[in-house]
Amino acid sequence: MSGRLKVLDLWVDPVDMEGALERVRGFVEAGDGAHCVFAVNPEKNFSVPKDPELHRIFREADLLIPDGIGVVLGARILHGAKLKRVPGVELMANVCRLSAERGWGIFVFGAQEEVNRDAVAELERRYAGLRIVGRQDGYVQDDEMPDVVHRINSSGAQVLFLALGSPKQEKWYTTYRDQLSTVRVVQGIGGSLDTITGAVKRAPAMWCRLGLEWLYRLLAEPTRVKRQKVLPLFVLRLAFEKAKRTLGAGTRQSTEELQKTGANKKK
Repeated sequence: MSGRLKVLDLWVDPVDMEGALERVRGFVEAGDGAHCVFAVNPEKNFSVPKDPELHRIFREADLLIPDGIGVVLGARILHGAKLKRVPGVELMANVCRLSAERGWGIFVFGAQEEVNRDAVAELERRYAGLRIVGRQDGYVQDDEMPDVVHRINSSGAQVLFLALGSPKQEKWYTTYRDQLSTVRVVQGIGGSLDTITGAVKRAPAMWCRLGLEWLYRLLAEPTRVKRQKVLPLFVLRLAFEKAKRTLGAGTRQSTEELQKTGANKKK
């Protein structure tokens, strides 16, 4: 994809919220087949490459949003790209707003039954005219999945939110995308339904603006330290990669200068 940036072992598209929404609009109104939208953050930079199939899924994804501040930092350090975060839960909210305006149908698949039910009710309350045409909790056996796919297709939904967690949601998309007849956008939303219901609190706006939502979440949920312990390692890898590129550029420049000097002497 033109403009896609590689940050260490994963990729990210240089989009802001407006750009991501424009891509979603294009997928729904001019796209053919189901297009995927996945989030990229520092944690996935360590977990995804360990699974070759999952790594391929991310490489071939239609839209990879810079969900984590670490990815935004990495794009700036390695490519000089001035990205802004596109948090998956905020993109979902904006897709709901756009869907209400455009009359798109939405299907919500994943999470516990109570969470799924309450999140759908809250979304319908927030966005007047929103058409949530179907929902299903995430506790579905493999032999029941054809029925779920049939229900999604029968609903006529253009947008499918997958709240199955990573990597399950990404692999679900790859397995069933060709069986989705009306869906044009599949967004992996992880645990966003818990945020919508209020079971999980988002950081205050000031923390988000400062890029410290990860710290707020860690202070609120100390058990997240097991997941976030990769952050210092991610920063170290960024610094090492930047130093390697700088050294490589300097070496190439010196070689070119020597070659020019030698050519001048021959003259």
